[in-house]
Amino acid sequence: MKDKLYKAFADATQNVFKLMLNISEISDHPAGDFKCDDEVDIAISVTGDLQGKVIYRYPISTSLNIVNVMSGMQFDAVDAFVTSAVSEIANIISGNVLSELSENDMNCDILPPEQCKLDDDKEYEINTSYCISTTIGEICLEIRLNRAS
Repeated sequence: MKDKLYKAFADATQNVFKLMLNISEISDHPAGDFKCDDEVDIAISVTGDLQGKVIYRYPISTSLNIVNVMSGMQFDAVDAFVTSAVSEIANIISGNVLSELSENDMNCDILPPEQCKLDDDKEYEINTSYCISTTIGEICLEIRLNRAS
């Protein structure tokens, strides 16, 4: 299940970045070497057959680059507009993954994205993370899910 989710999120992220940001040079790798002190963290909560959350960790520079590509406007700092834009990217990626999972009889739903802190000490059956590297920066996804009881 862990590998299936990893692949689904990696594929959905690559597809969304290609379609929305016109970025085709995309690769993924384990997040072991991802280090970032200044980032925008967006959580998408998952309910249904899987429960937990997926956290999208956008370094500030990547967040600003994404919004620049999406809007054609230059931003120097993260504000409500930038946070909303990267939240929507996370929402679309997560929705695409859950649509794919529903084709395999796994029924899940997502809650609206919210900015979060990385302070979750809860145990998760599925706990994996990976990074997506692109020409405009890197993002890290942390998948933290349990199967519903």
